[in-house]
Amino acid sequence: MKTLTKVLLASVAVAFLAVKWTAPTFKAESLRGAKVLVTGASTGIGEQMAYHYAAFGAQIVITARREKVLQQVVEKCLSLGAQKAVYMAADMSSESDPDRVVEFAVEQLGGLDYLVLNHIGPSPFSMWEGDVQHLLWLMKVNFLSYAQMAWKGLPFLEQNKGKLVVVSSLLGKITSPFVAPYTSTKFALNGFFGTLRHELALKKSNVSISICTLGLIDTDAAMEKVKGVTNMPAYPASEAALKIIMTGATGERELFYPWYTYIVTLTKDFFPSISDYVIQSSYNNIP
Repeated sequence: MKTLTKVLLASVAVAFLAVKWTAPTFKAESLRGAKVLVTGASTGIGEQMAYHYAAFGAQIVITARREKVLQQVVEKCLSLGAQKAVYMAADMSSESDPDRVVEFAVEQLGGLDYLVLNHIGPSPFSMWEGDVQHLLWLMKVNFLSYAQMAWKGLPFLEQNKGKLVVVSSLLGKITSPFVAPYTSTKFALNGFFGTLRHELALKKSNVSISICTLGLIDTDAAMEKVKGVTNMPAYPASEAALKIIMTGATGERELFYPWYTYIVTLTKDFFPSISDYVIQSSYNNIP
């Protein structure tokens, strides 16, 4: 058993290094003038992505629910060097807003090179107690609106050999306590966009899909939820945002950030009992 474990760990390490060494080279100049729509951009990772795209000289449309915060983000984007930066406040739980945001972006930018889907709805960090209505609402925000925006945006992305970037989570690869509704939406994202990638390839589409698997990131919302509950390290939102942008720009299939998300994803099925033990032991108390 010890020998098998060593072989498996060595294989994982080799696979990880092979992915890193064979990754295409990111060229910052490719983003100058790029037409980019970023959702969930009023705070956290989405806000940081907006700033990075701005610094690269892109044209940006951002969206989220809070108009005043979006105004501030747009102003900073322009100061950082964005060729254009505008916003549209929207509610992704509505039937019409996801389509309207894409239409607005295409109208403002004259097309679309990058559709970066990043928004999420608030969800309690606690034991699930049967609130099916919240689960349905969160599915609409975190999953169905992604599918809706992707379908609306695909014709415009195909005109420009565009990129579809989907921000997901390690919780779309493994299960963990206290996040049943959120985890459900992320598994749905991975399944849907993984399937869509196959279908686009079969249709010879020129649009790439990048699915980004993130671990714990130090956004204000995430840190507030896990405060006093877990000692897991959180990684910087700005760095996560840059990694997402680079992955989308190079058209890579997947991003795993930080590094341990790749290891966990590969090993969870080999050692399910150990995986469950590590996950459950990472919490200090029950929220």
